Amino acid sequence: MMPASAPDSRPGQGVAVPGADLSWARLYRVGGVAGLLFVVMVLIPLGFVLAAPLPPVEGGPLLAYIAAHRVVYLIELICFVGLSVPALLVFVAVAVALKGVDKSIAVIGGLLGVASEIIALALGSSPQSLHGGLVVLSDASGAAHTDAERAGLAAAADALIAATNAVSWAGILTAAAILVLSALMGRSEFGRGLAMLGVLTGAIGILSETLRPMIGPAYMLYGLLLPLWFALVGRTLLRQGRRGPPWPRSGSAPTSPAQ
Repeated sequence: MMPASAPDSRPGQGVAVPGADLSWARLYRVGGVAGLLFVVMVLIPLGFVLAAPLPPVEGGPLLAYIAAHRVVYLIELICFVGLSVPALLVFVAVAVALKGVDKSIAVIGGLLGVASEIIALALGSSPQSLHGGLVVLSDASGAAHTDAERAGLAAAADALIAATNAVSWAGILTAAAILVLSALMGRSEFGRGLAMLGVLTGAIGILSETLRPMIGPAYMLYGLLLPLWFALVGRTLLRQGRRGPPWPRSGSAPTSPAQ
C-alpha cells in the first residue's frame, strides 16, 4: 500500500520535501482551475480597459460614463468582484497542500485568504471605482428631472468612489495570506522560486493596499504580480491533482488513494 502523501525530492537538489496529501487531489484540481480562472477574469476587464475609454474618477462624469458604456462597466464589475470566488478556492487548496510542511501556519494562511475574499464579496466593491451602487446611481441620474437631483446623485457617487478607493482591508488580508502561505512553499513541491515570488507579492501587496490612496499608478506593480502568482500556483495545483485518483464516474464507487 502506498501512503497518501510521501516526501518528494526536488530534481537536481537532492532535498526531500513533504509531498501533497493526494487524498485531496480533487481539491487541488479545483484549486488549479480556479487559479487559471482568476487570471482569465483579470485579463477580460483589462482588455475592455484598453478597448474602451478610461472611466472618469469624478461622480457626475462617471455616472454619465456608466450610462454610455453600461455593458463594459458591468463586465468589469462582475469580473473584478467575482475574482473573490476563485481566489477563495485557491487559498483553501494551497493551505491543504501545505499542511504537510506546517499545519498551523498553513491554516493561518488559509483562514486569512478565506476571510479576505468573504469580506470582498460582502462589500461588493473593487478598485478602479467599480461598485454596483454606482450603476443604480447612474440609472437614477438618467431619470432625474432637475439639475439639483443630478447634483445630489453626483455627490453620492463621489462619496461611494472615495469609499471604494480607500484602504481595503480585504486587499490587505489577501496579500497577507499570499505572504504567509508562500513562506511555506520553499519547503514543498511548490518550490523556492514560487515561494520567493509569493513573499515578494505579499509584501508589496500589503504596502500597496495600505497606501493605495497615495501611490496612484504604482499600484499596478502589485496588479501584475497578483495574477502571475495565481497562475503559477494554479499550474502547480493541477500538477499535484493529476497524481491523485481521477474523478469518479457516475454509478461507480470512489477509489482510495491508499489502494
